[in-house]
Amino acid sequence: MARLPDLPPSLRRLAAPAIQSLWEWMCRTGVTGTGDPNADRFGAFGPGSCIAFPPGTVFGERWIHIGAGTIVGPYVTLSAGMVPGQAMLTDPVLKIGDRCRIGRGSHVVAHFSIDIEDDVHTGPYVYITDQNHSYEDLSTPIGLQWPVDQAVHIGSGTWLGTGAIILPGANIGDQVVVAAGSVVLGEVPDHCVVAGVPARIVRRYVPGEGWNRPSVTLDAPRSRT
Repeated sequence: MARLPDLPPSLRRLAAPAIQSLWEWMCRTGVTGTGDPNADRFGAFGPGSCIAFPPGTVFGERWIHIGAGTIVGPYVTLSAGMVPGQAMLTDPVLKIGDRCRIGRGSHVVAHFSIDIEDDVHTGPYVYITDQNHSYEDLSTPIGLQWPVDQAVHIGSGTWLGTGAIILPGANIGDQVVVAAGSVVLGEVPDHCVVAGVPARIVRRYVPGEGWNRPSVTLDAPRSRT
């Protein structure tokens, strides 16, 4: 592809503000909001909710329900199923509750059931999926083996830090903090902070006791003799 010639500095100084203003106008005008044709394609799209422009990959809208007052950031992928038009076993396949915030560049990839309750906020580039490839046949490339679905649940009021990965089968309780970059699978109780790969509880609120840290046993130091 031929490269466009660079503008002379004097013309670039004139063009740059115009291009930036145009982009800002496109971002404001391109938002998908309640009552827009794109919003009507969703199984539910609550009042006051919006999907920022430019969007990421979005398909399977019929099986996606979005509550009221929820903001989906730019470049966010929302998908239900493998391909557009696929018939699904559950409805909704992906549910995002009221007053949620899905951060820029995040991916929410649903095939069976992802349930994100009210007031869940995420940082940018979070990945949530309910499907993974199996590893039953050692002679077949993993990417070609039939995937396995396990429902994902994220409780109300939870915060997912930047780059967190929520894997199939994760059941995260209410008011949980998932530290940036953590990988979550399995059960996470209410009112705790988890961090690491895989994520472990680093703080937990215990009624009547307050915030506690789990006990950690360290190996005894080795002798240097």
